Amino acid sequence: MRKILLSFIAVILVCCTNNTTFIPQAPDYADATMWITQDGDTDGTGADIFYVVSTWEEDWKDADGRTSHYADVWNPKHRERMAIEINKAAAYMSPGNRFYAPYYRHATIEAFMMQNEDSTRNRTRLAMADVCAAFDHFQAQRDKTRPLIIAGFSQGGLAVVELLKHIDDETYNQLAAAYVLGYKVTPDDTLQTNHIKAAKGESDTGVTICYNTVKDLKYIQSVIAATCMGINPVNWRTDATPAILHDTITVTLSPEYHVLEVTGYSGSEYRPYKNFINVGDIHSCEPWLYSECLQKNINVRAAEWRNNRDR
Repeated sequence: MRKILLSFIAVILVCCTNNTTFIPQAPDYADATMWITQDGDTDGTGADIFYVVSTWEEDWKDADGRTSHYADVWNPKHRERMAIEINKAAAYMSPGNRFYAPYYRHATIEAFMMQNEDSTRNRTRLAMADVCAAFDHFQAQRDKTRPLIIAGFSQGGLAVVELLKHIDDETYNQLAAAYVLGYKVTPDDTLQTNHIKAAKGESDTGVTICYNTVKDLKYIQSVIAATCMGINPVNWRTDATPAILHDTITVTLSPEYHVLEVTGYSGSEYRPYKNFINVGDIHSCEPWLYSECLQKNINVRAAEWRNNRDR
C-alpha cells in the first residue's frame, strides 16, 4: 500500500511540475551577447536608433516539461530567430545612424491570441521590464547630444509605447521621433504620459508615428490596431489623401479608424498565421513595405531635431 501511495504521489508531483511555468533567466545588458548593433554614422551627424524586435516565439517547454510564455535570450536559437528581423531592420535604419537592438524575453504569440487587453498586458509586463532595462543601459552609455529615435514592430511597437511612459522629461527632449509600427496607441496610453504626441507631418519632432495596414477596414485586429492615432508613412498626411507607393500601390489613411487601407498590394508573401494575423490585415508588412519611406523620414526628423537644438 505504501509503495502504491508513493507512486501515486510521484505521479501527482510530475503532473504538477509539468503544469508549472518556466521563466527564463533575465538578460544582462552589460553583456554584448544581448545586443545587435550597427554603426553606420561615418561623419557623426546621424541619430541613435533603439529598435525593439517583434514576437518570434510560440509557447514552448523546457527540459523539465515546464511551459514558458517568454523567449529565452540565452537560447541561441531564440536569438537567431530574433536576429532575422533585427538585421533586416538595421539594413535600412543604420545607414547614417547608430543602431542598437536588444534581445529581450518577449512574450510568446499566445499573449496576443487571447484577444483580451488585460491578459495581454499582464503577460507582457516581464517583456516590457526587459526593454526598459535595456533602454536605461543604452541611454546611460550614449552621447546625449545626438538625436534619439525609438522604433519597434508589433510587440516591439507596444514596447515603444511603454518606453514613452517610462522615460523622463530630459530623455524625451532628446527624442526626434518614436515609431510604433504595426501596433496601437490607445487613449489611455496618452493619458498616462505627455510624451506621446501624434505626428502631424513629415518633419515634426518629439512625436509618435503610428500606423497599421489592412486590405479593408473590416479586417482591423482590435488587439493590435484599435488605435487613436495614425499617419500615412508615404505622404505623411493624417487625412484621407491617397499616396502612391512603388508606382502601383495606393495607400490611404482612414481618419476615422487611423489605419491604412491599401490597394494594388496583396501581401501574399505573408501567409496567414493561425487565423490570427495576415488575414485581411497585412500585419507582417509594416516595417518592410514602407522601409524606404521610413529610412528617409528617420533622417529628416533627426536633422530637424538638430536644427531645433541649434536655434
